Amino acid sequence: MGEHSILKVSVVKGKNLAIRDFKSSDPYVIVKLGHQSAKTKVIHKCLNPVWNEELTFSLTDPVEVLNLEVFDRDRFKSDDKMGHAHLQLQPIVSAARLRHILKVSDGETTLRKVVADGENCLATDSSIRCINGEVEQIVWLRLCDVESGEIQLRLKLVMDTPVTPRRRENADF
Repeated sequence: MGEHSILKVSVVKGKNLAIRDFKSSDPYVIVKLGHQSAKTKVIHKCLNPVWNEELTFSLTDPVEVLNLEVFDRDRFKSDDKMGHAHLQLQPIVSAARLRHILKVSDGETTLRKVVADGENCLATDSSIRCINGEVEQIVWLRLCDVESGEIQLRLKLVMDTPVTPRRRENADF
């Protein structure tokens, strides 16, 4: 990648999550990127939770897959799994590079469309857009290995300019 890049992942909300307690669940989300991991707060007794929490990750090269797991918080036993999903980040990274090449910075421009298919967890097609210089993608991910549930994420990719090492001249060692 050659630059220092930051991925901001907003876990926006969930819908139709699975029941894991008597009539409801106490869901939270763990998001992982490589060795990095972050967790949302628990929303008690809710199958359509709203988190609106922003989690920040450093991107490395090669670009890894963003993984998320949803759990039901249990007080006296281990937390129950409520499904998982993944998202390929290469499309948003490629779109950010395109934005840089085209020097798009003002207004709103669609850079790329990502189609929901059997190879990804997208519940619906998703557009990657540049909004006033920021590359953003809003996705609905269908949870796997569970009877129902989707999670909405908003991704923002912040790519800094390449860091070039400075050469010291006439340095006394």
